[in-house]
Amino acid sequence: MYETKTLKEKIKLFGIILIPILITQIGMYLMNFFDTIMAGQSGPDQLAGVAIGSSIWMPVFTGLNGILMAISPIVAQLKGAKKENEISYSVKQGIYLSIVLASGIGTIGFFLLDPILSLLDITPEVRHVAKYYLVTLGIGIVPLFAFNILRSFVDALGQTKVSMTVILMTLPINVLFNYMFIFGRLGAPELGGIGAGVASALTYWVSLVILVSIVHKIRPLRTYKIFQSWISPEWKEWWAQLKIGIPIGFAIFFETSIFAAVTFFMTAYDTNTIAAHQAAINFASLLYMVPLSIAFTLTIAVGFEVGAERHKEARTYSYLGIASAVTMSIFAGLVLFIFDDAIARLYSTDDRVIELTKNFIIYAIFFQLSDGFGAPLQGILRGYKDVNITLVMAFISYWGIGLPSGYWLANYTALGPYGYWLSLTIGLTAGAITLLIRMLYIQKRTPPISSTS
Repeated sequence: MYETKTLKEKIKLFGIILIPILITQIGMYLMNFFDTIMAGQSGPDQLAGVAIGSSIWMPVFTGLNGILMAISPIVAQLKGAKKENEISYSVKQGIYLSIVLASGIGTIGFFLLDPILSLLDITPEVRHVAKYYLVTLGIGIVPLFAFNILRSFVDALGQTKVSMTVILMTLPINVLFNYMFIFGRLGAPELGGIGAGVASALTYWVSLVILVSIVHKIRPLRTYKIFQSWISPEWKEWWAQLKIGIPIGFAIFFETSIFAAVTFFMTAYDTNTIAAHQAAINFASLLYMVPLSIAFTLTIAVGFEVGAERHKEARTYSYLGIASAVTMSIFAGLVLFIFDDAIARLYSTDDRVIELTKNFIIYAIFFQLSDGFGAPLQGILRGYKDVNITLVMAFISYWGIGLPSGYWLANYTALGPYGYWLSLTIGLTAGAITLLIRMLYIQKRTPPISSTS
């Protein structure tokens, strides 16, 4: 990150930071994407099992990872304020915190997994796949969380090409592991959907090893000496990060968990419906990586300018990001509309599953637009470190408005399972409106001081 003087310079810097983040996010999501597609080729039961497992895991992962994302605005603001000597301390404490959180969630999951799965009305085969997909995935929780701390640190410095490079190196490895463990190739056991969990866990370990090597050995990252002069864990710094991270994590959890809740409600329908739902949500989520990447970029850019007390520049980046995200979401909606049949056939060869997937994709077009507006607003507010009220807004929008409306639409209208998908649009739209109001309030009370004005 560096100071910019003109709008043209801001657009250029925004793109320089965004493009590697976007490639990184797409690469990370493609791991889940290939898990789903390749498991789907093993049959509807395998796809449904991975769907259930992913729906349990993703809200937990994104929520806890949201807590760890506190390191991004912290580092961005320290860099903007020219306090780079404090960055190493914060990152080291963040690594400790990530290991503790990962170990804790692994322990909790060990005791709660069977009771959670027993609540779902699914076949024994689907339950078996879901359980052991999560068990094998758990082998990679600690490296995954540590990787994301380091990635947030690297990205907040503006070195986003590093994360991109790591993901591009490990994505083919993930596909290879999927090929081996899902289909039993190259001497590996044939595990079906469970093999996708094994592949992801092994890939997380490889990713961490590569990123640690880069941070430790390559300039300018090695100047921060993250893996030198080890310090003791300090609760005071953990708490400082948790005060920012917990609201971020829970806000993200409330958004992603509504998707998981919808999947759980889908278990009331047949296996084909569950498989089609997962296929459509999987591809729509891949397109969501665009506004999500813009949100991450905004956290870095806005945080940097706020740290330097250049509030006018922070506002300019905010509106630049919102306009970019909305434009790209409109394009994503067109992709879904035009290529619905081709997308559905990526996931299944079953005619019934394909037809149901195409129906779900139509509804996905609308919540793509809501997400395109809401995601960058979240990134902007994180850049301001304004996270507490956002948490309340997220809970009300997604769980107070979105999910209840979905239950009513699905059970008391002719929409059936599609009612839940309509509720996603309702909840995300409510969230975007409240986030916009909050952003305007924050920016109005912040003096538009600029070193360039």
